[in-house]
Amino acid sequence: MTATKDNMARNALAGILALEREQQGHAHVVHIPPFSGDFQDYPDELAVEVSDLFRQRGIRRLYSHQARAIRHILDGSHVVVATPTASGKTLIYNSVSLNALTEDPSAKSLYVFPTKALAQDQLAELFDLNRRLGDRLGLYTYDGDTPQSMRRSIRRQAQIVLTNPYMLHSGILPHHTKWISLFENLRFVILDELHSYTGVFGSHMANVIRRLRRIARFYGSDPIFIMSSATIANPKELAERIIESPVKAVLESGAPRGEKHLIFFNPPIVNRQLGIRKSYVSMARHITGILVRNGLQVIVFANSRLNTEVLVKYLKTDLESHFTAVGTVRGYRGGYLPKKRREIEKGLREGRIKAVVSTNALELGIDIGSLDAAVLAAYPGTIASTWQRLGRAGRRSDGAIGVLISSSSPVDQFIAGHPEYFTESSPEQGRINADNLSILIEHIKCAAFELPFSDTEAFGKEDLKEILNYLAEHQILYAREGKWFWTTEGYPADTVSLTRVTSDNFVVVDRTGPEQVIAEVDFSSALETLHPKAIYILEGVQYVVEEFDFENRKAFVRESQSDYYTDAITNTKISVLDREDETRCHPLTTAFGDVHVFSQVVGFKKLKFFTNENVGAGNLQLPQQEMHTTAFWFTISSELLEDLDIPAEDKIEAVNGLAHLMRHMASVILMCAPRDLGVAVEDNLTQTSVPRMFPRSGLLPGERFEPSVYIYDNYPNGIGFSDALYSRSKSLLEDTLSALLQCRCERGCPSCVGPPIRSDGRHKAAARFLLERLLGVGIN
Repeated sequence: MTATKDNMARNALAGILALEREQQGHAHVVHIPPFSGDFQDYPDELAVEVSDLFRQRGIRRLYSHQARAIRHILDGSHVVVATPTASGKTLIYNSVSLNALTEDPSAKSLYVFPTKALAQDQLAELFDLNRRLGDRLGLYTYDGDTPQSMRRSIRRQAQIVLTNPYMLHSGILPHHTKWISLFENLRFVILDELHSYTGVFGSHMANVIRRLRRIARFYGSDPIFIMSSATIANPKELAERIIESPVKAVLESGAPRGEKHLIFFNPPIVNRQLGIRKSYVSMARHITGILVRNGLQVIVFANSRLNTEVLVKYLKTDLESHFTAVGTVRGYRGGYLPKKRREIEKGLREGRIKAVVSTNALELGIDIGSLDAAVLAAYPGTIASTWQRLGRAGRRSDGAIGVLISSSSPVDQFIAGHPEYFTESSPEQGRINADNLSILIEHIKCAAFELPFSDTEAFGKEDLKEILNYLAEHQILYAREGKWFWTTEGYPADTVSLTRVTSDNFVVVDRTGPEQVIAEVDFSSALETLHPKAIYILEGVQYVVEEFDFENRKAFVRESQSDYYTDAITNTKISVLDREDETRCHPLTTAFGDVHVFSQVVGFKKLKFFTNENVGAGNLQLPQQEMHTTAFWFTISSELLEDLDIPAEDKIEAVNGLAHLMRHMASVILMCAPRDLGVAVEDNLTQTSVPRMFPRSGLLPGERFEPSVYIYDNYPNGIGFSDALYSRSKSLLEDTLSALLQCRCERGCPSCVGPPIRSDGRHKAAARFLLERLLGVGIN
């Protein structure tokens, strides 16, 4: 920042801290000092024409991590680069791709970006390089928006193809015979934003890469993979799981950075008993106003389209009416026309727009210039994503202010109390299970359509021949002379979603006017979100479910103006099939393995918006669902529970409260949403579930019980979460205790172990006692 901007930033920071004192909230400021950078010369192995090209753009020397990565790649190694936002990762893969073309004009590179917008932005960067080379390269994006009239010429002429996982999966690999030139000469595959390939999406993506490499081998090529990632705990492990080859990791950044101030702002508590805090949207409005009034250009991130538009309306009212010109506060999200998005991006680069409120649409590297401040209205779900958003301000060596405003959710409150996660090593791990049987079989079908399988091939760790024979028995494949051929009409990739385990979805039909389909909901979520009388929310609009047609996979809804949302009550029963490992350390036993989950939605609660106040309930009787998956669990000895001199109701509430909070803490470690994890409590003595509501059949007041808390992968066959939790079980318990201790409610609230069911309930204190004893805290 200039001296003037430095003064503006100091004044804005003082204004935010004054707001904290006035509102009686809590602000923790982290100062990140500037770093001048670590530079190295261009590697000698890089063609002079390429290094001169970047020197012409003012890049005289490389950052140290850029030079290291380029040397590894030119030595023939697969590489993952995990450095902060705006550290120049793009230069790495652009330089080696151009270097290959100087050696061999027929060489090809395939760039895979998680979004179409990011691919378009990177194309603009390549166009500038190509212009300096005399426009002699064939550079094209290939996605769903590519006109049919251009596709043939792209397949024939492209030297660098930019695409996304969905188009690679359904538009390129199934039609590889039209891409012979690409696959015969494929030198590099770039996977940008690798940290986004986790969970179900990452498990699918690993299978897409298996198919890509299989086709490349068929055409005689063996490309080098170049992967870029935000800072996570296991980038090398994740990269090696996705491409199934050894990978060199470049983790230390040599990029310079400006001075940064990060403010973790926790809104004030307005109801200590219920743990309700002032609206984080309201606080984002006030803080953004302070920043803009002090002359800073600001980007605000909201986690929903509704909150984005609400904040735009608030800020236009506050700022354009009294302080800035009309049109200087804008929104940005999916659904805006491309022309409008380009106009907003240009206005940001030129400094005409003073504040923009965006969904995650501007999180990834679209060029919007160097902004002065970033405000996050609630935690975006992962630490990696938080850094991506904060990194939109003060890119490169400019200083910046970043503000993370917490909501009342357990994860937000935990993050607010642990700023060290942002200044020390990240706890987040990217986890996938490419051999999840449900996912694997779908991609084996896709691969068989692309090329017949032979007896000698492998595809994942499962017994491929057994799967092929199974598909042949069901007349999906045809076996002949040691090969398996695709036999059915159509191509399977068209029916396989990369973001779901199964394609058995429910459609949502709106009856407000003429009947129309407005959404699809995956099977695993449908029973909890589309049950009769549920409130279904789509882009901020509320609908009440009038009819749930389970057999035909339809839910019929009508618009509603309700002031509450619904939360399904599910009874879950766990049966352990195989205990893969177990650790006993009295009074705690931890284990993980295969389980069978029986679940049934039996009712729902009505919870008021913003306060989460319970305003009603209803009973349901939906079909029971079964799932084979993997789980991590821990068992609390009955002797430890007997040491608690409280009613049985409070013991049950305490254990269920721990399960609720632990599920949220696990999502921080695993870089997943809490909904990706299921949770259940079982009594080992009676082999029955222990729901939070009391009384229940099978447990009478004063009766002994020995609960096991199960946290399971909420997907058939599991996707790799459970073994990670087992290996970090102590950290998980410690984080849960930390979250409980830092919550300032009196007797339990939605931010920790949930509000008490009974007016005199003591389950929060009981939950603390159990955690401290399990961890040995205060025990000599």
